[in-house]
Amino acid sequence: MRPPQTLNELRRMSARVGSNILLVQGAGGNSSVKDGDVLWVKASGTWLADAEDKDIFVPVALSAARAALMQGDERVPLAPNAGTSLRASIETSLHALMPHRIVLHVHSVNTIAWAVRTDARTEFARRMDGLAWRYLNYHHPGLPLARAVGEAIAQDAVDVLILGNHGLVVGADTCDAAEALVADVEQRLALEQRHAPAADYDALRKIHTGTNYRLPRDPRGHGIATDRYSRAIATSGSLYPDHVVFLGPGLPVLEHRESLGDVIAQTTADGLSPPVALLVPGVGSLIREDASDGAEAMLSCLALVTCRLPLIARVNYLTAENEHALLNWDAERYRQQLTADR
Repeated sequence: MRPPQTLNELRRMSARVGSNILLVQGAGGNSSVKDGDVLWVKASGTWLADAEDKDIFVPVALSAARAALMQGDERVPLAPNAGTSLRASIETSLHALMPHRIVLHVHSVNTIAWAVRTDARTEFARRMDGLAWRYLNYHHPGLPLARAVGEAIAQDAVDVLILGNHGLVVGADTCDAAEALVADVEQRLALEQRHAPAADYDALRKIHTGTNYRLPRDPRGHGIATDRYSRAIATSGSLYPDHVVFLGPGLPVLEHRESLGDVIAQTTADGLSPPVALLVPGVGSLIREDASDGAEAMLSCLALVTCRLPLIARVNYLTAENEHALLNWDAERYRQQLTADR
């Protein structure tokens, strides 16, 4: 199948957006363009940042995808002669429902830092004034979220969707317009960040030496451990889906005088995998040696989100049922595997 010329525009825009960690982290986020009855959408588990270097978009039969959605089936049929073994994005149903030619879904840290708050509705109404927008409570990605989006756009013409505990979706006629709309929302929702104390690298090395843990590649990841407010937020629950998928629910803490080796041994004895990452209060963060690039990105993302939450913020966490649904979803296991193989 020959891609349309507009797909090249989508590739360039997606690579720019995907390279900005304040908008997209790892395999998160997705984009699409409609060309007649074909929807070209990012493949599950691929990275928007790779859009110009790899074939990350797959063609979907648009009318068939919409028909499947109406029947409650989130399995998205690829277009005839698609010529790929990749799966369409988990969020393809959302892209199919949006009437816009270009749809862009990002995990903006500013948007998330607002969208996890229980007291943000008034601020959204003030800051988003003048835009065609709607706020949606958290829904499980895929079919449940697509149904909520379908109900919202059936009531009003909507160009901007803020997804509770999830992120931002915009629709536009062109790639430039979609990117500009994201930039506009970013400016409206911009938040100041707290500056965390520096990590104690010597202490961290003493703690992880001889274990299968290491320092995270991005030093910003330490801020979750060294800033007590960020640490309190991060250890009280899960804020958004990709955190659960790539780091697991919440984040464990290595308590004072507790041996990392003993924690690993106890976890193994309980029949569990050692945590992907953990926090050493006031010292810094550690991550497993075998952690994927996606896990690294999620640790950085959590630091960027929590440092933007003010001390007075009332936070709405994902429920245990939300976490269980994400961890036991085949679509997310597939995405994790692709990220690990990247």
